Amino acid sequence: MSSPAGPQILLRDVHVSYGKNPALAGASLSINEGSVGLLGPNGAGKTTLLKTLLGFVSVGRGEVELFGEKMPASRRHVRHRLGYMPERPITSPTISAVSFLRYCGCLFGMTPQDAMERAHEVLNYVGVGEVRYRKMGTYSTGMCQRVKFAQALIHDPRLILLDEPTNGLDPEGRVEMLSLIREVASRKKVTVLLSTHLMPDVVQVCDRVIVLSRGQVVRDGKISELTALRQGQYEVRVRENKQAFREALASRGCTSNDRYDGTLLIQIPPSLPLRTLFEIAKAQRTQIRHLQPARQSLEEVFMQAVGKGNG
Repeated sequence: MSSPAGPQILLRDVHVSYGKNPALAGASLSINEGSVGLLGPNGAGKTTLLKTLLGFVSVGRGEVELFGEKMPASRRHVRHRLGYMPERPITSPTISAVSFLRYCGCLFGMTPQDAMERAHEVLNYVGVGEVRYRKMGTYSTGMCQRVKFAQALIHDPRLILLDEPTNGLDPEGRVEMLSLIREVASRKKVTVLLSTHLMPDVVQVCDRVIVLSRGQVVRDGKISELTALRQGQYEVRVRENKQAFREALASRGCTSNDRYDGTLLIQIPPSLPLRTLFEIAKAQRTQIRHLQPARQSLEEVFMQAVGKGNG
């Protein structure tokens, strides 16, 4: 099927409420392709936005379109091009992964034989081996997450909605899941909307980020553009004598702050040439092992967007 002329996801001034409590309060966004991160504090409306795209909740005001079709009127038709990995558990402890995936394939209209072949294909792809024949009640959290991801891929969708896909995973499992998502987005040319509270996940997988706060889109753009270079600021790591190096910097009018990764964030006055840092390091009997222009972090962009940042 050819791509629609317009965006795959389009929201115009969407309002959704649960009783008297607003969840989306005029959200507007447009997504056509690529990997997009959806960030927001608890209660910002991320999960409600996904449910709205799926047609699970009613829109009080505004318009929602997927692939150019109105939602929720076209939700049954649209879902054949849409994959969804929810945050909550959806696997059954009493059946095997291959039986579950076969069932999911049949729900999308595949014949039992085609569904079985596709089930094995996607389970191979996400790295589920011989355990696919065991009951899923014996699976680890990481394996259950892989099966959830596989069911989102079973019908070869063009758009995938992921709700906290690394939830509950250990560091190794998290890296593997993010690698799978990145590969699907790049090699399979599938549009991915990743909803998470983990900003490092967005940085690793996504090219663009949308920040929600109080049910509205408060920031939207490419990560490379939002995390702009800081004028006159540099990330520096020295081999030794770090405190002496910092004191010498201060004597020349430079400010420095420790960062979480052990580097220094240094602000150089406009009148001071960059080579001065190397001269100071040499005078303090140390060496600069790392130096690069500093960028605003995604965390800072997020905090400023939701009204908690103070510069």
